[in-house]
Amino acid sequence: MAFWLFKSEPDVFSFDDLVKKGAAGEEWTGVRNYQARNNMRAMKLGERGFFYHSNIGKAVVGVVEVCREVHPDSTADVPAWECVDVRAVAAAAKPVTLDEIKLEKPLARMVLVNNSRLSVQPVTPEEFRHICTMAGLDPARMAT
Repeated sequence: MAFWLFKSEPDVFSFDDLVKKGAAGEEWTGVRNYQARNNMRAMKLGERGFFYHSNIGKAVVGVVEVCREVHPDSTADVPAWECVDVRAVAAAAKPVTLDEIKLEKPLARMVLVNNSRLSVQPVTPEEFRHICTMAGLDPARMAT
């Protein structure tokens, strides 16, 4: 199973907004970067990821699950852009800020640390476990 990180500006679409969508989840629309789109193409149903508030807060605030595999982005003008649907799994007991992540030696190679502009990015299993622990979440429960 692969793990991911999804970035969103909380004043546009927050983790709380995703929670309100319930089990149906929401399309992860508006991605207009080929690398981020290709990351979504690689996602499988049930894979987990972090919901990251960018710009305001700059923190991992929850865990999400892919609930629909890649399909055309309903907000795109051209068919090249695709998205997945995600639903909320759990809120972080303690948000994990980018500054805190940067201080953790095991996370030094994380894409978020080295390419913070990429809106949808892979997370290694080790990084996923480490951040879950920092966020007060049981890594074993969040990974399944």
